[in-house]
Amino acid sequence: MIELKHIHKYYNAGSVNEMCLFEDFNLTIQDGEFVSIVGSNGSGKTSLLNIICGSIGVDNGQIMIGGKDITHQKDYLRHRRIGRVYQDPAKGTCGHMTILENMALADNKGKPYNLGMSVKKSREDYYKELLLPLGLGLEDKMHTQVGSLSGGQRQAVALLMATMTPIEMLILDEHTAALDPKTAEIIMELTGKIVAEKKLTTMMVTHNLRYAVEYGDRLLMMHQGQAILDQSGAEKKSLAVEDIMGVFNEISVECGN
Repeated sequence: MIELKHIHKYYNAGSVNEMCLFEDFNLTIQDGEFVSIVGSNGSGKTSLLNIICGSIGVDNGQIMIGGKDITHQKDYLRHRRIGRVYQDPAKGTCGHMTILENMALADNKGKPYNLGMSVKKSREDYYKELLLPLGLGLEDKMHTQVGSLSGGQRQAVALLMATMTPIEMLILDEHTAALDPKTAEIIMELTGKIVAEKKLTTMMVTHNLRYAVEYGDRLLMMHQGQAILDQSGAEKKSLAVEDIMGVFNEISVECGN
């Protein structure tokens, strides 16, 4: 379970440019929940993920994962239990290394590992088995540098790498935004399959309202650092894209847009 308790976060505190990002923000995510997060630019979506991952700190409040307080834990320590896939496919992989080397690194996350050591044939076959269902031909490119792959191919590798070892949480930060529509569909299908099979607690920020409706069992809409819409269960299943657009339009009117 993930708990954010009474989170306060300000930028440029005490200056004329002070901006309140979160004020007494609270959120609880149960184990195994798949939460889709939508909202306008600047609403706090990605900042929320960054706070959980430790990329940015909080001024006050508490962050708990699995009952453990990680509020002041370094980001690299949090990443032992959190998998993250970024909007930019280049961020989740090492471009100058081969697919085989990237997957071997991810497979040994948190363990002493020397790239000078050869990868066992059984593990290489296992990596190929993971890649084969994607239909992207990556299983035949194990010794190809990841930097030479297309954005969609690279993002598929990044998603597999993020979930190869046991993790307590998967963070997806607009991970299909930089992809063409066809490849985005492939990545989302892979996402749904991995989350379901591994029963991963997942937070997915997306601007694609259809994905937000079709995937996940809970939907949050962020606005000015608050969750103004939080629906799960039957309410989430009954949501349509038009419903979310209606809330967006209401926000726009209130903000004078």
